[in-house]
Amino acid sequence: MLNDMEKKMHLMIRPGEVGRYCILPGDPGRCEKIAAHLEQVRLVANNREFRTYTGMLCGQAVSVCSTGIGGPSAAIALEELAECGVDTVIRVGTCGGINLKVMGGDAVIASGAVRHEGTSREYIPLEYPAVADIDVICALRQACAERGMRSHIGVVQSKDAFYGQHRPQSMPACPELEYKWRAWKLAGVLASEMECAALFVAAAVRGVRAGAVLNVLWNQERAAAGMSNPECFDTEPAIRAAVRAVEILIAQDS
Repeated sequence: MLNDMEKKMHLMIRPGEVGRYCILPGDPGRCEKIAAHLEQVRLVANNREFRTYTGMLCGQAVSVCSTGIGGPSAAIALEELAECGVDTVIRVGTCGGINLKVMGGDAVIASGAVRHEGTSREYIPLEYPAVADIDVICALRQACAERGMRSHIGVVQSKDAFYGQHRPQSMPACPELEYKWRAWKLAGVLASEMECAALFVAAAVRGVRAGAVLNVLWNQERAAAGMSNPECFDTEPAIRAAVRAVEILIAQDS
């Protein structure tokens, strides 16, 4: 068992090295872009997929920590950040649209997530919902509105296998994958991604506020329906929305 003041096993951070607010990209390469919006920034640690910066925003220490791909590493990051004093996290990531109203370049604010992954099942039974914190949702909604961003609030699907979505016919579990995908569509699920369910459940169990804003890369369902399907790989608008949301939360908390 690690001593409380020893470096955490995966993030290699200690209490006091991160702020209570933390923005969580998946891609370590995105950390520096987010950290550029902070003042007095320093690199705290860089280990495996986890890269952590801490700086100042509105007079408060705010951190940025990458989580890698998928629920297991996102939950590890959440656990170790919480042990070091983080109590509010916002995931900034990407997703693929499912609902036909969602287009590439839009922002999706996740209010909840379909638990179609394995990590959250080791926290609590499936009957427990994976939901975002209402204060974080509202802050993200305000941030997107202030920036004139086209955004959607609703449920996303969290999965473990990227190619289970994109190449279901190649999988022995194809019938189940296609059946469930139709269910997500019929239920109005907005988009598909890989971290929100695990993050929301782990955060709730550990008493951490969590939310997510996701840049829509494209929508395969729009393409299949013969509709326009713009692609957008620019995550800067979502990053700016997350930073602004942190500013809003800081003001509310003070």
